[in-house]
Amino acid sequence: MTEPNPAAPAPLFGASDIRRLAGEIGVRPTKTLGQNFVIDGNTIRRIVAAAGVRADETVLEVGPGLGSLTLGLLDAAAAVVAVEIDPVLAAKLPATVAEWRPAAVGNFHLVEADAMKVTELPVEPTALVANLPYNVAVPVVLHLLEHFPSLQHGLVMVQDEVADRLAAGPGSKTYGVPSVKAAWYSQMRKAGVIGMNVFWPAPKIHSGLVAFTRREPPATSATRKQVFAVIDAAFAQRRKTLRAALSGWAGGGPEAERCLLAAGVDPTARGEVIDIAAFARIAEAKEAGA
Repeated sequence: MTEPNPAAPAPLFGASDIRRLAGEIGVRPTKTLGQNFVIDGNTIRRIVAAAGVRADETVLEVGPGLGSLTLGLLDAAAAVVAVEIDPVLAAKLPATVAEWRPAAVGNFHLVEADAMKVTELPVEPTALVANLPYNVAVPVVLHLLEHFPSLQHGLVMVQDEVADRLAAGPGSKTYGVPSVKAAWYSQMRKAGVIGMNVFWPAPKIHSGLVAFTRREPPATSATRKQVFAVIDAAFAQRRKTLRAALSGWAGGGPEAERCLLAAGVDPTARGEVIDIAAFARIAEAKEAGA
């Protein structure tokens, strides 16, 4: 009889495990909730490793689904708090954790809720690691960074195109509202691409990994809401100059130009070439002149 190897990694879900679990609760992945379940254990290990989760951390996971990533996170972190919107999936998760990671049952916390409406959690998370539905990825990330300042770093798997937008810098073709607003909270970087065949059902596009590290927002007397209003206005008509794009926000072209010049920004530039600090200066200039 072969002795068990104590150094062997704990088992993670394969395709047959995922389909069996889904069948037990009568779940078919839905496009409405953007459900694509990871069926490859090596992909889970790759995500957890890329996230840099430490053994003393509490990880926030959004949309755990059947628990593929949850198990990998429980192996790496001190605790996992999972937010799941689907009541059927949420009801199954504790039993899955108990079956697959019995020693970690006390380290798992489940919140059945819409992540976009969560403003408090049973434990304070320090990291965010999640496979996010493509259609809500950006608002979920921004909401969580706003409401949970304890989140110091993390990694999210999103549609590859969305990953490029979140990580883009000024001057990039993909730089836009998600890029600038994410930069208010953190430094974001592309951390890899995930193929389609590791999911069930397989999506029609690749997924991208985006890693982030929390940082202080730009030093400004303007509020986050005021700065975000400038960002929204600048990119609502991104082909226009900032003087033109911000005229409605400022109350006219001359006032927009005054704010831009006061902020040290060329009025003929476009929003896609300036960084979060410049947007903050523009917002501040308007408040100073009000």
